[in-house]
Parts: sequence; C-alpha cells; structure tokens
Amino acid sequence: MGMRYKNPKVTKLEENVTEAVRTKLTDEEAFKIVPFDAASVEKTGYSNYSYWGSTFRAFSKNKVAMLLVCAVALILLFTFIQPSLPNQLDSFQININPDTGVIHRNLPPGSVGKLENGQEFKFILGTNELGQDLWAKLWGATRNSLLIGFTVAIIEAIVGIMAGVLWGYVRQTDLIFTELYNILDNVPSSLVLILVSYMAKPSVGTLLLAMSLTRWIGMARFIRNQIVIIRNREYNLASRCLGTSTFTIIFRNLLPYLVSVIMLRMALSIPEAIASEVFITYIGLGLPADVPSLGNLINVGRKLMLSPSLRYQLIYPTIILSIVTISFYVVGNAFSDAADPKNHIN
Repeated sequence: MGMRYKNPKVTKLEENVTEAVRTKLTDEEAFKIVPFDAASVEKTGYSNYSYWGSTFRAFSKNKVAMLLVCAVALILLFTFIQPSLPNQLDSFQININPDTGVIHRNLPPGSVGKLENGQEFKFILGTNELGQDLWAKLWGATRNSLLIGFTVAIIEAIVGIMAGVLWGYVRQTDLIFTELYNILDNVPSSLVLILVSYMAKPSVGTLLLAMSLTRWIGMARFIRNQIVIIRNREYNLASRCLGTSTFTIIFRNLLPYLVSVIMLRMALSIPEAIASEVFITYIGLGLPADVPSLGNLINVGRKLMLSPSLRYQLIYPTIILSIVTISFYVVGNAFSDAADPKNHIN
C-alpha cells in the first residue's frame, strides 16, 4: 500500500487545537471581572491619519480656490499695512493747491497735484468731491467693511452653534427654541436692521448689533437640523452607553462632523454682512460720513454714475466688493467640500 498523504495545514491546525486543550484556562481565569477604566474607553489604535491635514491637502488641489485665498489674503494684509507705507495721505485729508487755493476736486486717476507743503503728489485713483485721496479712502473703507464682516460672522457662529447644539441635542429646549425661531424668523431681517439703525446713534457698534440680533437664528436652525439627523447614530449611542459625557459627545462626535457646513455658512456670512452694510448705507441709515466704508463709497459713487468722467468713484469700490464677495463664496464652497468627512473615507 502507498503512503497516505497528509495535508500540512490540517496537521498545523491539529497541533494548535492540542496545545489549546493542554493549556485550558480555568473558569475563574477565563471569566475574571475586569474593572471599568474611563481612560481606556476613549483609547483607539494608533493612526497617522490627520483630519485637518487631509482637509488642507484636498483644499490645496483646488487651484481657483487657492488663487482667491491669496487674493483675499493680500487685500486683507494691504488694508492694514497701507497707512504705514511711505507717501500715503490720510483718507480724510482735504488736499488744496497752495498756489491757487483751489481744492483738488474730482481729479481723474493718475492726476498730479500739489499738496499744502508744496510737494507734488500723484493721486493713483484720483480724488473725490472734497479733494480727498480715493486710494487712501478705498483701503480705509475696505478695512472697516472687512472688520464688520468678520465680526458679524464670528458672533453668528458662536451664538448660532451654541444655540443650535442645545436645540438639537437637549430635547427639553426644543419647545423654547422653536417658539423663539418662529417669532424671529417671521420678522424681516432688513426691517430689524433699519429699525435699530434708525433708533440708535450711527456707528460701527450699532451696525454690529443690528446685524447680529437675528442673523444667528438661521445658523442655529441649520445646526439643530444636522444634530437631529446624527445624534442617534450608532457611534453616539455607543458613546452614551459607555458613559461618555454629553460635553465630550458634542465636541468630539457631533461638531467635527459639521465642520464643513459651519465653515461654508461662515464664509458666506462675511459678504452678506458687507452687503447689508452697503444696503443700510444706501438708504441713509448706515455709518456716518467720518467712518469710511465700502457702503459709503458706493453710496457716493452711485450719485455720480450718470457722469462718465466721474464713474471711477463707483467702479473702484464695486470691484473690491465683487472680489471679496466672489472669493468668499468660492472658497467657502471649496473648503466645505474638502472638510466633508464623507470625502475622507478611503
């Protein structure tokens, strides 16, 4: 008779089973109670994956968005360093020719005129009706408008996110926030903006208060809807069963999932706030004349729109406003896509 063939894999399995039977654990050893360790609950295996690193790598692949980020960064940087550059005039300085005593009124871009100290000066963007340098005026206005836009966006994000998380996760607050939303949402935001600007003294603080009173409710409603969708998913239920605190669940399970939509809404809030400032100034209830803003410049320029030689006073602030608005819209959408956790699944 021939030799019987023996499968090496089966042989190895038999050896393992034999070894397991030989070293059989006792019941006390096999079913020993392990004490609960809160620190071990949150431990995970090591991974070199970085959410923010992955987000920025995906965002950097969008060339148009990166170009617009650079454009906005340069505008923002230049608005702050412009007053410190050499040969810069004060935005409120009225320039008068010392030889004739005539104001340099409505000079076209590139015109050269004498200052009070006798020095010749080139007005890059020309002057306005008061003889003020439009170059300095434009960058001072951009600085104030961007400051208003960023401040309103930050206030909206902080208040809206806090209210939205409580509204969506803490069920006891649902009735209160729902009724508050129904009241505030039925009042037109433009009406609130007009009333507050009309009753209070025109200033940057008044404008910030008027824009922030009701703008946060939209963010809160949006966050609430997202929280309701994901609050009872398996990983959140598991975290609650393991004793994870509500604070930890909100900031580690819920909010990171909403980073993309939050950044998108914040990016869109900035040009919306600037547009609101332009609108309220357009109807005569915005910032006072001694506070330069894009709204003030556009409001003055629109009155000169029918005069071909003076249209430049409307064109320049409109260009800056358009660049800022389009840039934040495109960048916000691109960053939202890059930060979406669904796009990080390998």
